[in-house]
Amino acid sequence: MNLKFYPLILSLSILLFSACKSASKSYDSGNYDEAVELAIKKIQKNPDNGEMKSILQNAYRYAVEDREKRITQLASNNNEIKWEWIYNEYIHLQRLGDAIHRAPEARRIITPVDYTSYINTYKEKAGDVYVEKGVQWMTYDDKQSYRKAYNEFRRALNFKPGNPEVQRQMEDAYDAAILRIAVITPEQHVGYRYTSNAQRQFEGNILRNLQQNINNEFIKFHSTYETTLQPIDQVMEIYLDRMDIGRAYDEKKTREVSKEVVIKEIVHKKDSVTKEYGKVYAKITTVHRTLKSEGNLIVVIRDIEGRSLWSENVKGKHHWETNMASYTGDERALSDSDKQLVNQKESKIPNEDDILDGIYRELNRDLLSQVKSYFNRTY
Repeated sequence: MNLKFYPLILSLSILLFSACKSASKSYDSGNYDEAVELAIKKIQKNPDNGEMKSILQNAYRYAVEDREKRITQLASNNNEIKWEWIYNEYIHLQRLGDAIHRAPEARRIITPVDYTSYINTYKEKAGDVYVEKGVQWMTYDDKQSYRKAYNEFRRALNFKPGNPEVQRQMEDAYDAAILRIAVITPEQHVGYRYTSNAQRQFEGNILRNLQQNINNEFIKFHSTYETTLQPIDQVMEIYLDRMDIGRAYDEKKTREVSKEVVIKEIVHKKDSVTKEYGKVYAKITTVHRTLKSEGNLIVVIRDIEGRSLWSENVKGKHHWETNMASYTGDERALSDSDKQLVNQKESKIPNEDDILDGIYRELNRDLLSQVKSYFNRTY
């Protein structure tokens, strides 16, 4: 035999021994499902492997015995979801059988049991349990119970996919669980008027932002127009309490700077120069200019009887600032950083529309955050 084949044969032998030991190890540790799967793979590669045949036969037998014993114990359990547990046990057994059916060499050794009828039986029973729980929750006649009923019917559909009756029950529960809130925005209050385009845009977006970003499938926000089409559970009123546009405030500081520089050079001859040094002085005036503005919304949620359920102040702020400087005296006394500050172009004070736009953006973020926090706590 050619010596160059020895490493290949040795590697295959090691691989064969490793796979064999892996199936044996799983079998010896009582992990019969895994032992069955590993033995099947090995038998497909080597149908004459007697040890793997023995492991496959015994592992499958013990796997079936263990799970059927567990099923018997579960059947006497009083837990309401025992049928689902039994269904899962039969699913595992069927998967083992399917794995054997897919492997012709393994199928010659074992004829696995078909558990399809058991799976269908207990799948139906498991679904019935969730349907019964959903029906029970529906009798309590409140939003939280309807929500729980919806979740039970949805679980039932995992076991009864496409069942029209359960689908209808789930949809009815969902419809009953929804908390519908009418939103009254500031422009809808009597005597109200717009003062800026930014304000008009903000208030036009309030309802849309709530609808798109609340991230709760059981909460729906509606315009007052929509309330004529369907019943409403709560009303959210939003008032623009105040809007203060600030004035620019300057904080001035003055400091003196000096530097020793060459003030005179005396040339004696070409290669002989005498430098005279002296101090030069300058006075730098810095201005820190700030402009602070603030707006405030009041949010109130009431029930349909007009009772207040929650209220909150929502704040939006706009803060602008800049620095500038000027100097008197000798420019040579200035440092590089002083020169940079002095030469900096003066920033324009933002106009009212820009200020309002910044305030309304912050009001929008805070309004959404406060409303989400409230409903996360209560619904």
